[in-house]
Amino acid sequence: MSHTPRRLPAILLPGFLVALCALVPLMQQSADAISDPPGPVTGNATYFDGLGMPYGGCGLPQANLDSPDFVALNVYNTPGDYTFYPRPLTGANLSKAGLWNNGLNCGRYVQVEIGDFCTGTNDGAQNQQFCRGGSWVADAYNGARLTMLVADSCGDSNAWCRDDPYHLDLAKDSLNRFVKNGAAVGDMYPSHWNNRRITWSFIPAPDYSGDIDIGFLQSAQVWWPAISVSHLANGIHGVEYFADGAWRTAQMNGDMGQSYVIGGTTSGASQFQIRVRDVTDTLINGGRVYSFTLPSACNPQCGTPYTKVSYTTSEGSPATPTVTPTVTPTPTGGTGVSCGVHYQVANAWQGGFTTNVTVRNTGTTTLTNWTITWTMPSGVTLINAWNSTITSSGATWTIKPPSWATSLAPGASATFGFQANGPSTPGPADIICS
Repeated sequence: MSHTPRRLPAILLPGFLVALCALVPLMQQSADAISDPPGPVTGNATYFDGLGMPYGGCGLPQANLDSPDFVALNVYNTPGDYTFYPRPLTGANLSKAGLWNNGLNCGRYVQVEIGDFCTGTNDGAQNQQFCRGGSWVADAYNGARLTMLVADSCGDSNAWCRDDPYHLDLAKDSLNRFVKNGAAVGDMYPSHWNNRRITWSFIPAPDYSGDIDIGFLQSAQVWWPAISVSHLANGIHGVEYFADGAWRTAQMNGDMGQSYVIGGTTSGASQFQIRVRDVTDTLINGGRVYSFTLPSACNPQCGTPYTKVSYTTSEGSPATPTVTPTVTPTPTGGTGVSCGVHYQVANAWQGGFTTNVTVRNTGTTTLTNWTITWTMPSGVTLINAWNSTITSSGATWTIKPPSWATSLAPGASATFGFQANGPSTPGPADIICS
């Protein structure tokens, strides 16, 4: 067996709008469930025939990808466990996340290099070794390279997609386009393939120019404005939309990492404004705002899988302050406990602001029941918060996580935010780890 069946992402559809509010916190807590590999990594490679219909796991039809050379990343990292777990992974299941990272690695590029050929059986059978009954050998194809786009997810119940954290599923048509000594290899597939080893790493989009593409998905409408964002310089970790005078965090469409459900500038409006965060959680192009309208072809709803829209842009307002408060870890949980907090003003205006705050486990043991306290300037009052419970006693604020984010594995993080009136820069912070 040299390829895996198509895998289906979790997708929100208009009929599920009743449950939308309940799903929002589940999606928000999944950000940065796992970190990138520390450098080039080696794993097995398989191939698949093409993206599912109408969308690949990232939320784009194959015809609308930036590259004909694309890959799928593993949804799960569960060696020896081939059980299906609901997508997106939430709560305790976050520890089972593979490099798909609940869709957060969609739209990124990988540099892939061909490695050794297997002389034995390399069929991805459950609870079986890779290349059993044979060995890994170098041949004329070793060192051939190709830059490929992350466009799909591998969630199948075989050893490739579960046991090998660095497995890649490659588009079959790309196999003979790998380049060595300035020329395509031409004939690696099928006779010289046998699910080779590959070495790969994430890279920024090569020779990037232009700006993002935005398109509405099939069935999108005023009351379910689902979009996909593509042509990205460095992936996508979030979309924010402007509604009723404030920037709001859009919900990812299932775990299709390039698709988000936004809202109009006012309730039920067909005009939209968004801004986009890349894989570093930084607003792209200095916070550039993209303004567009639901096309007339989407009245009453979009009838094709992808309806690209034109947009106008305006530059973001002058950079609002980004503050990393002083962090004093209290390692009450023993050795290996360490954590950090990053406070960012997402949007500020006269008399108010919104924030994004990320708590990251920087230690080597699981962080449980974390709490943040900090002193806010005089005159700051809390309006509302999301993905956290915030209480105040005078100028001292105490932040505790929701039930689904009380436990953070090493390298994992949880993000929350709040809206407040008053000055936007907090005083020194103290984080309590246990």
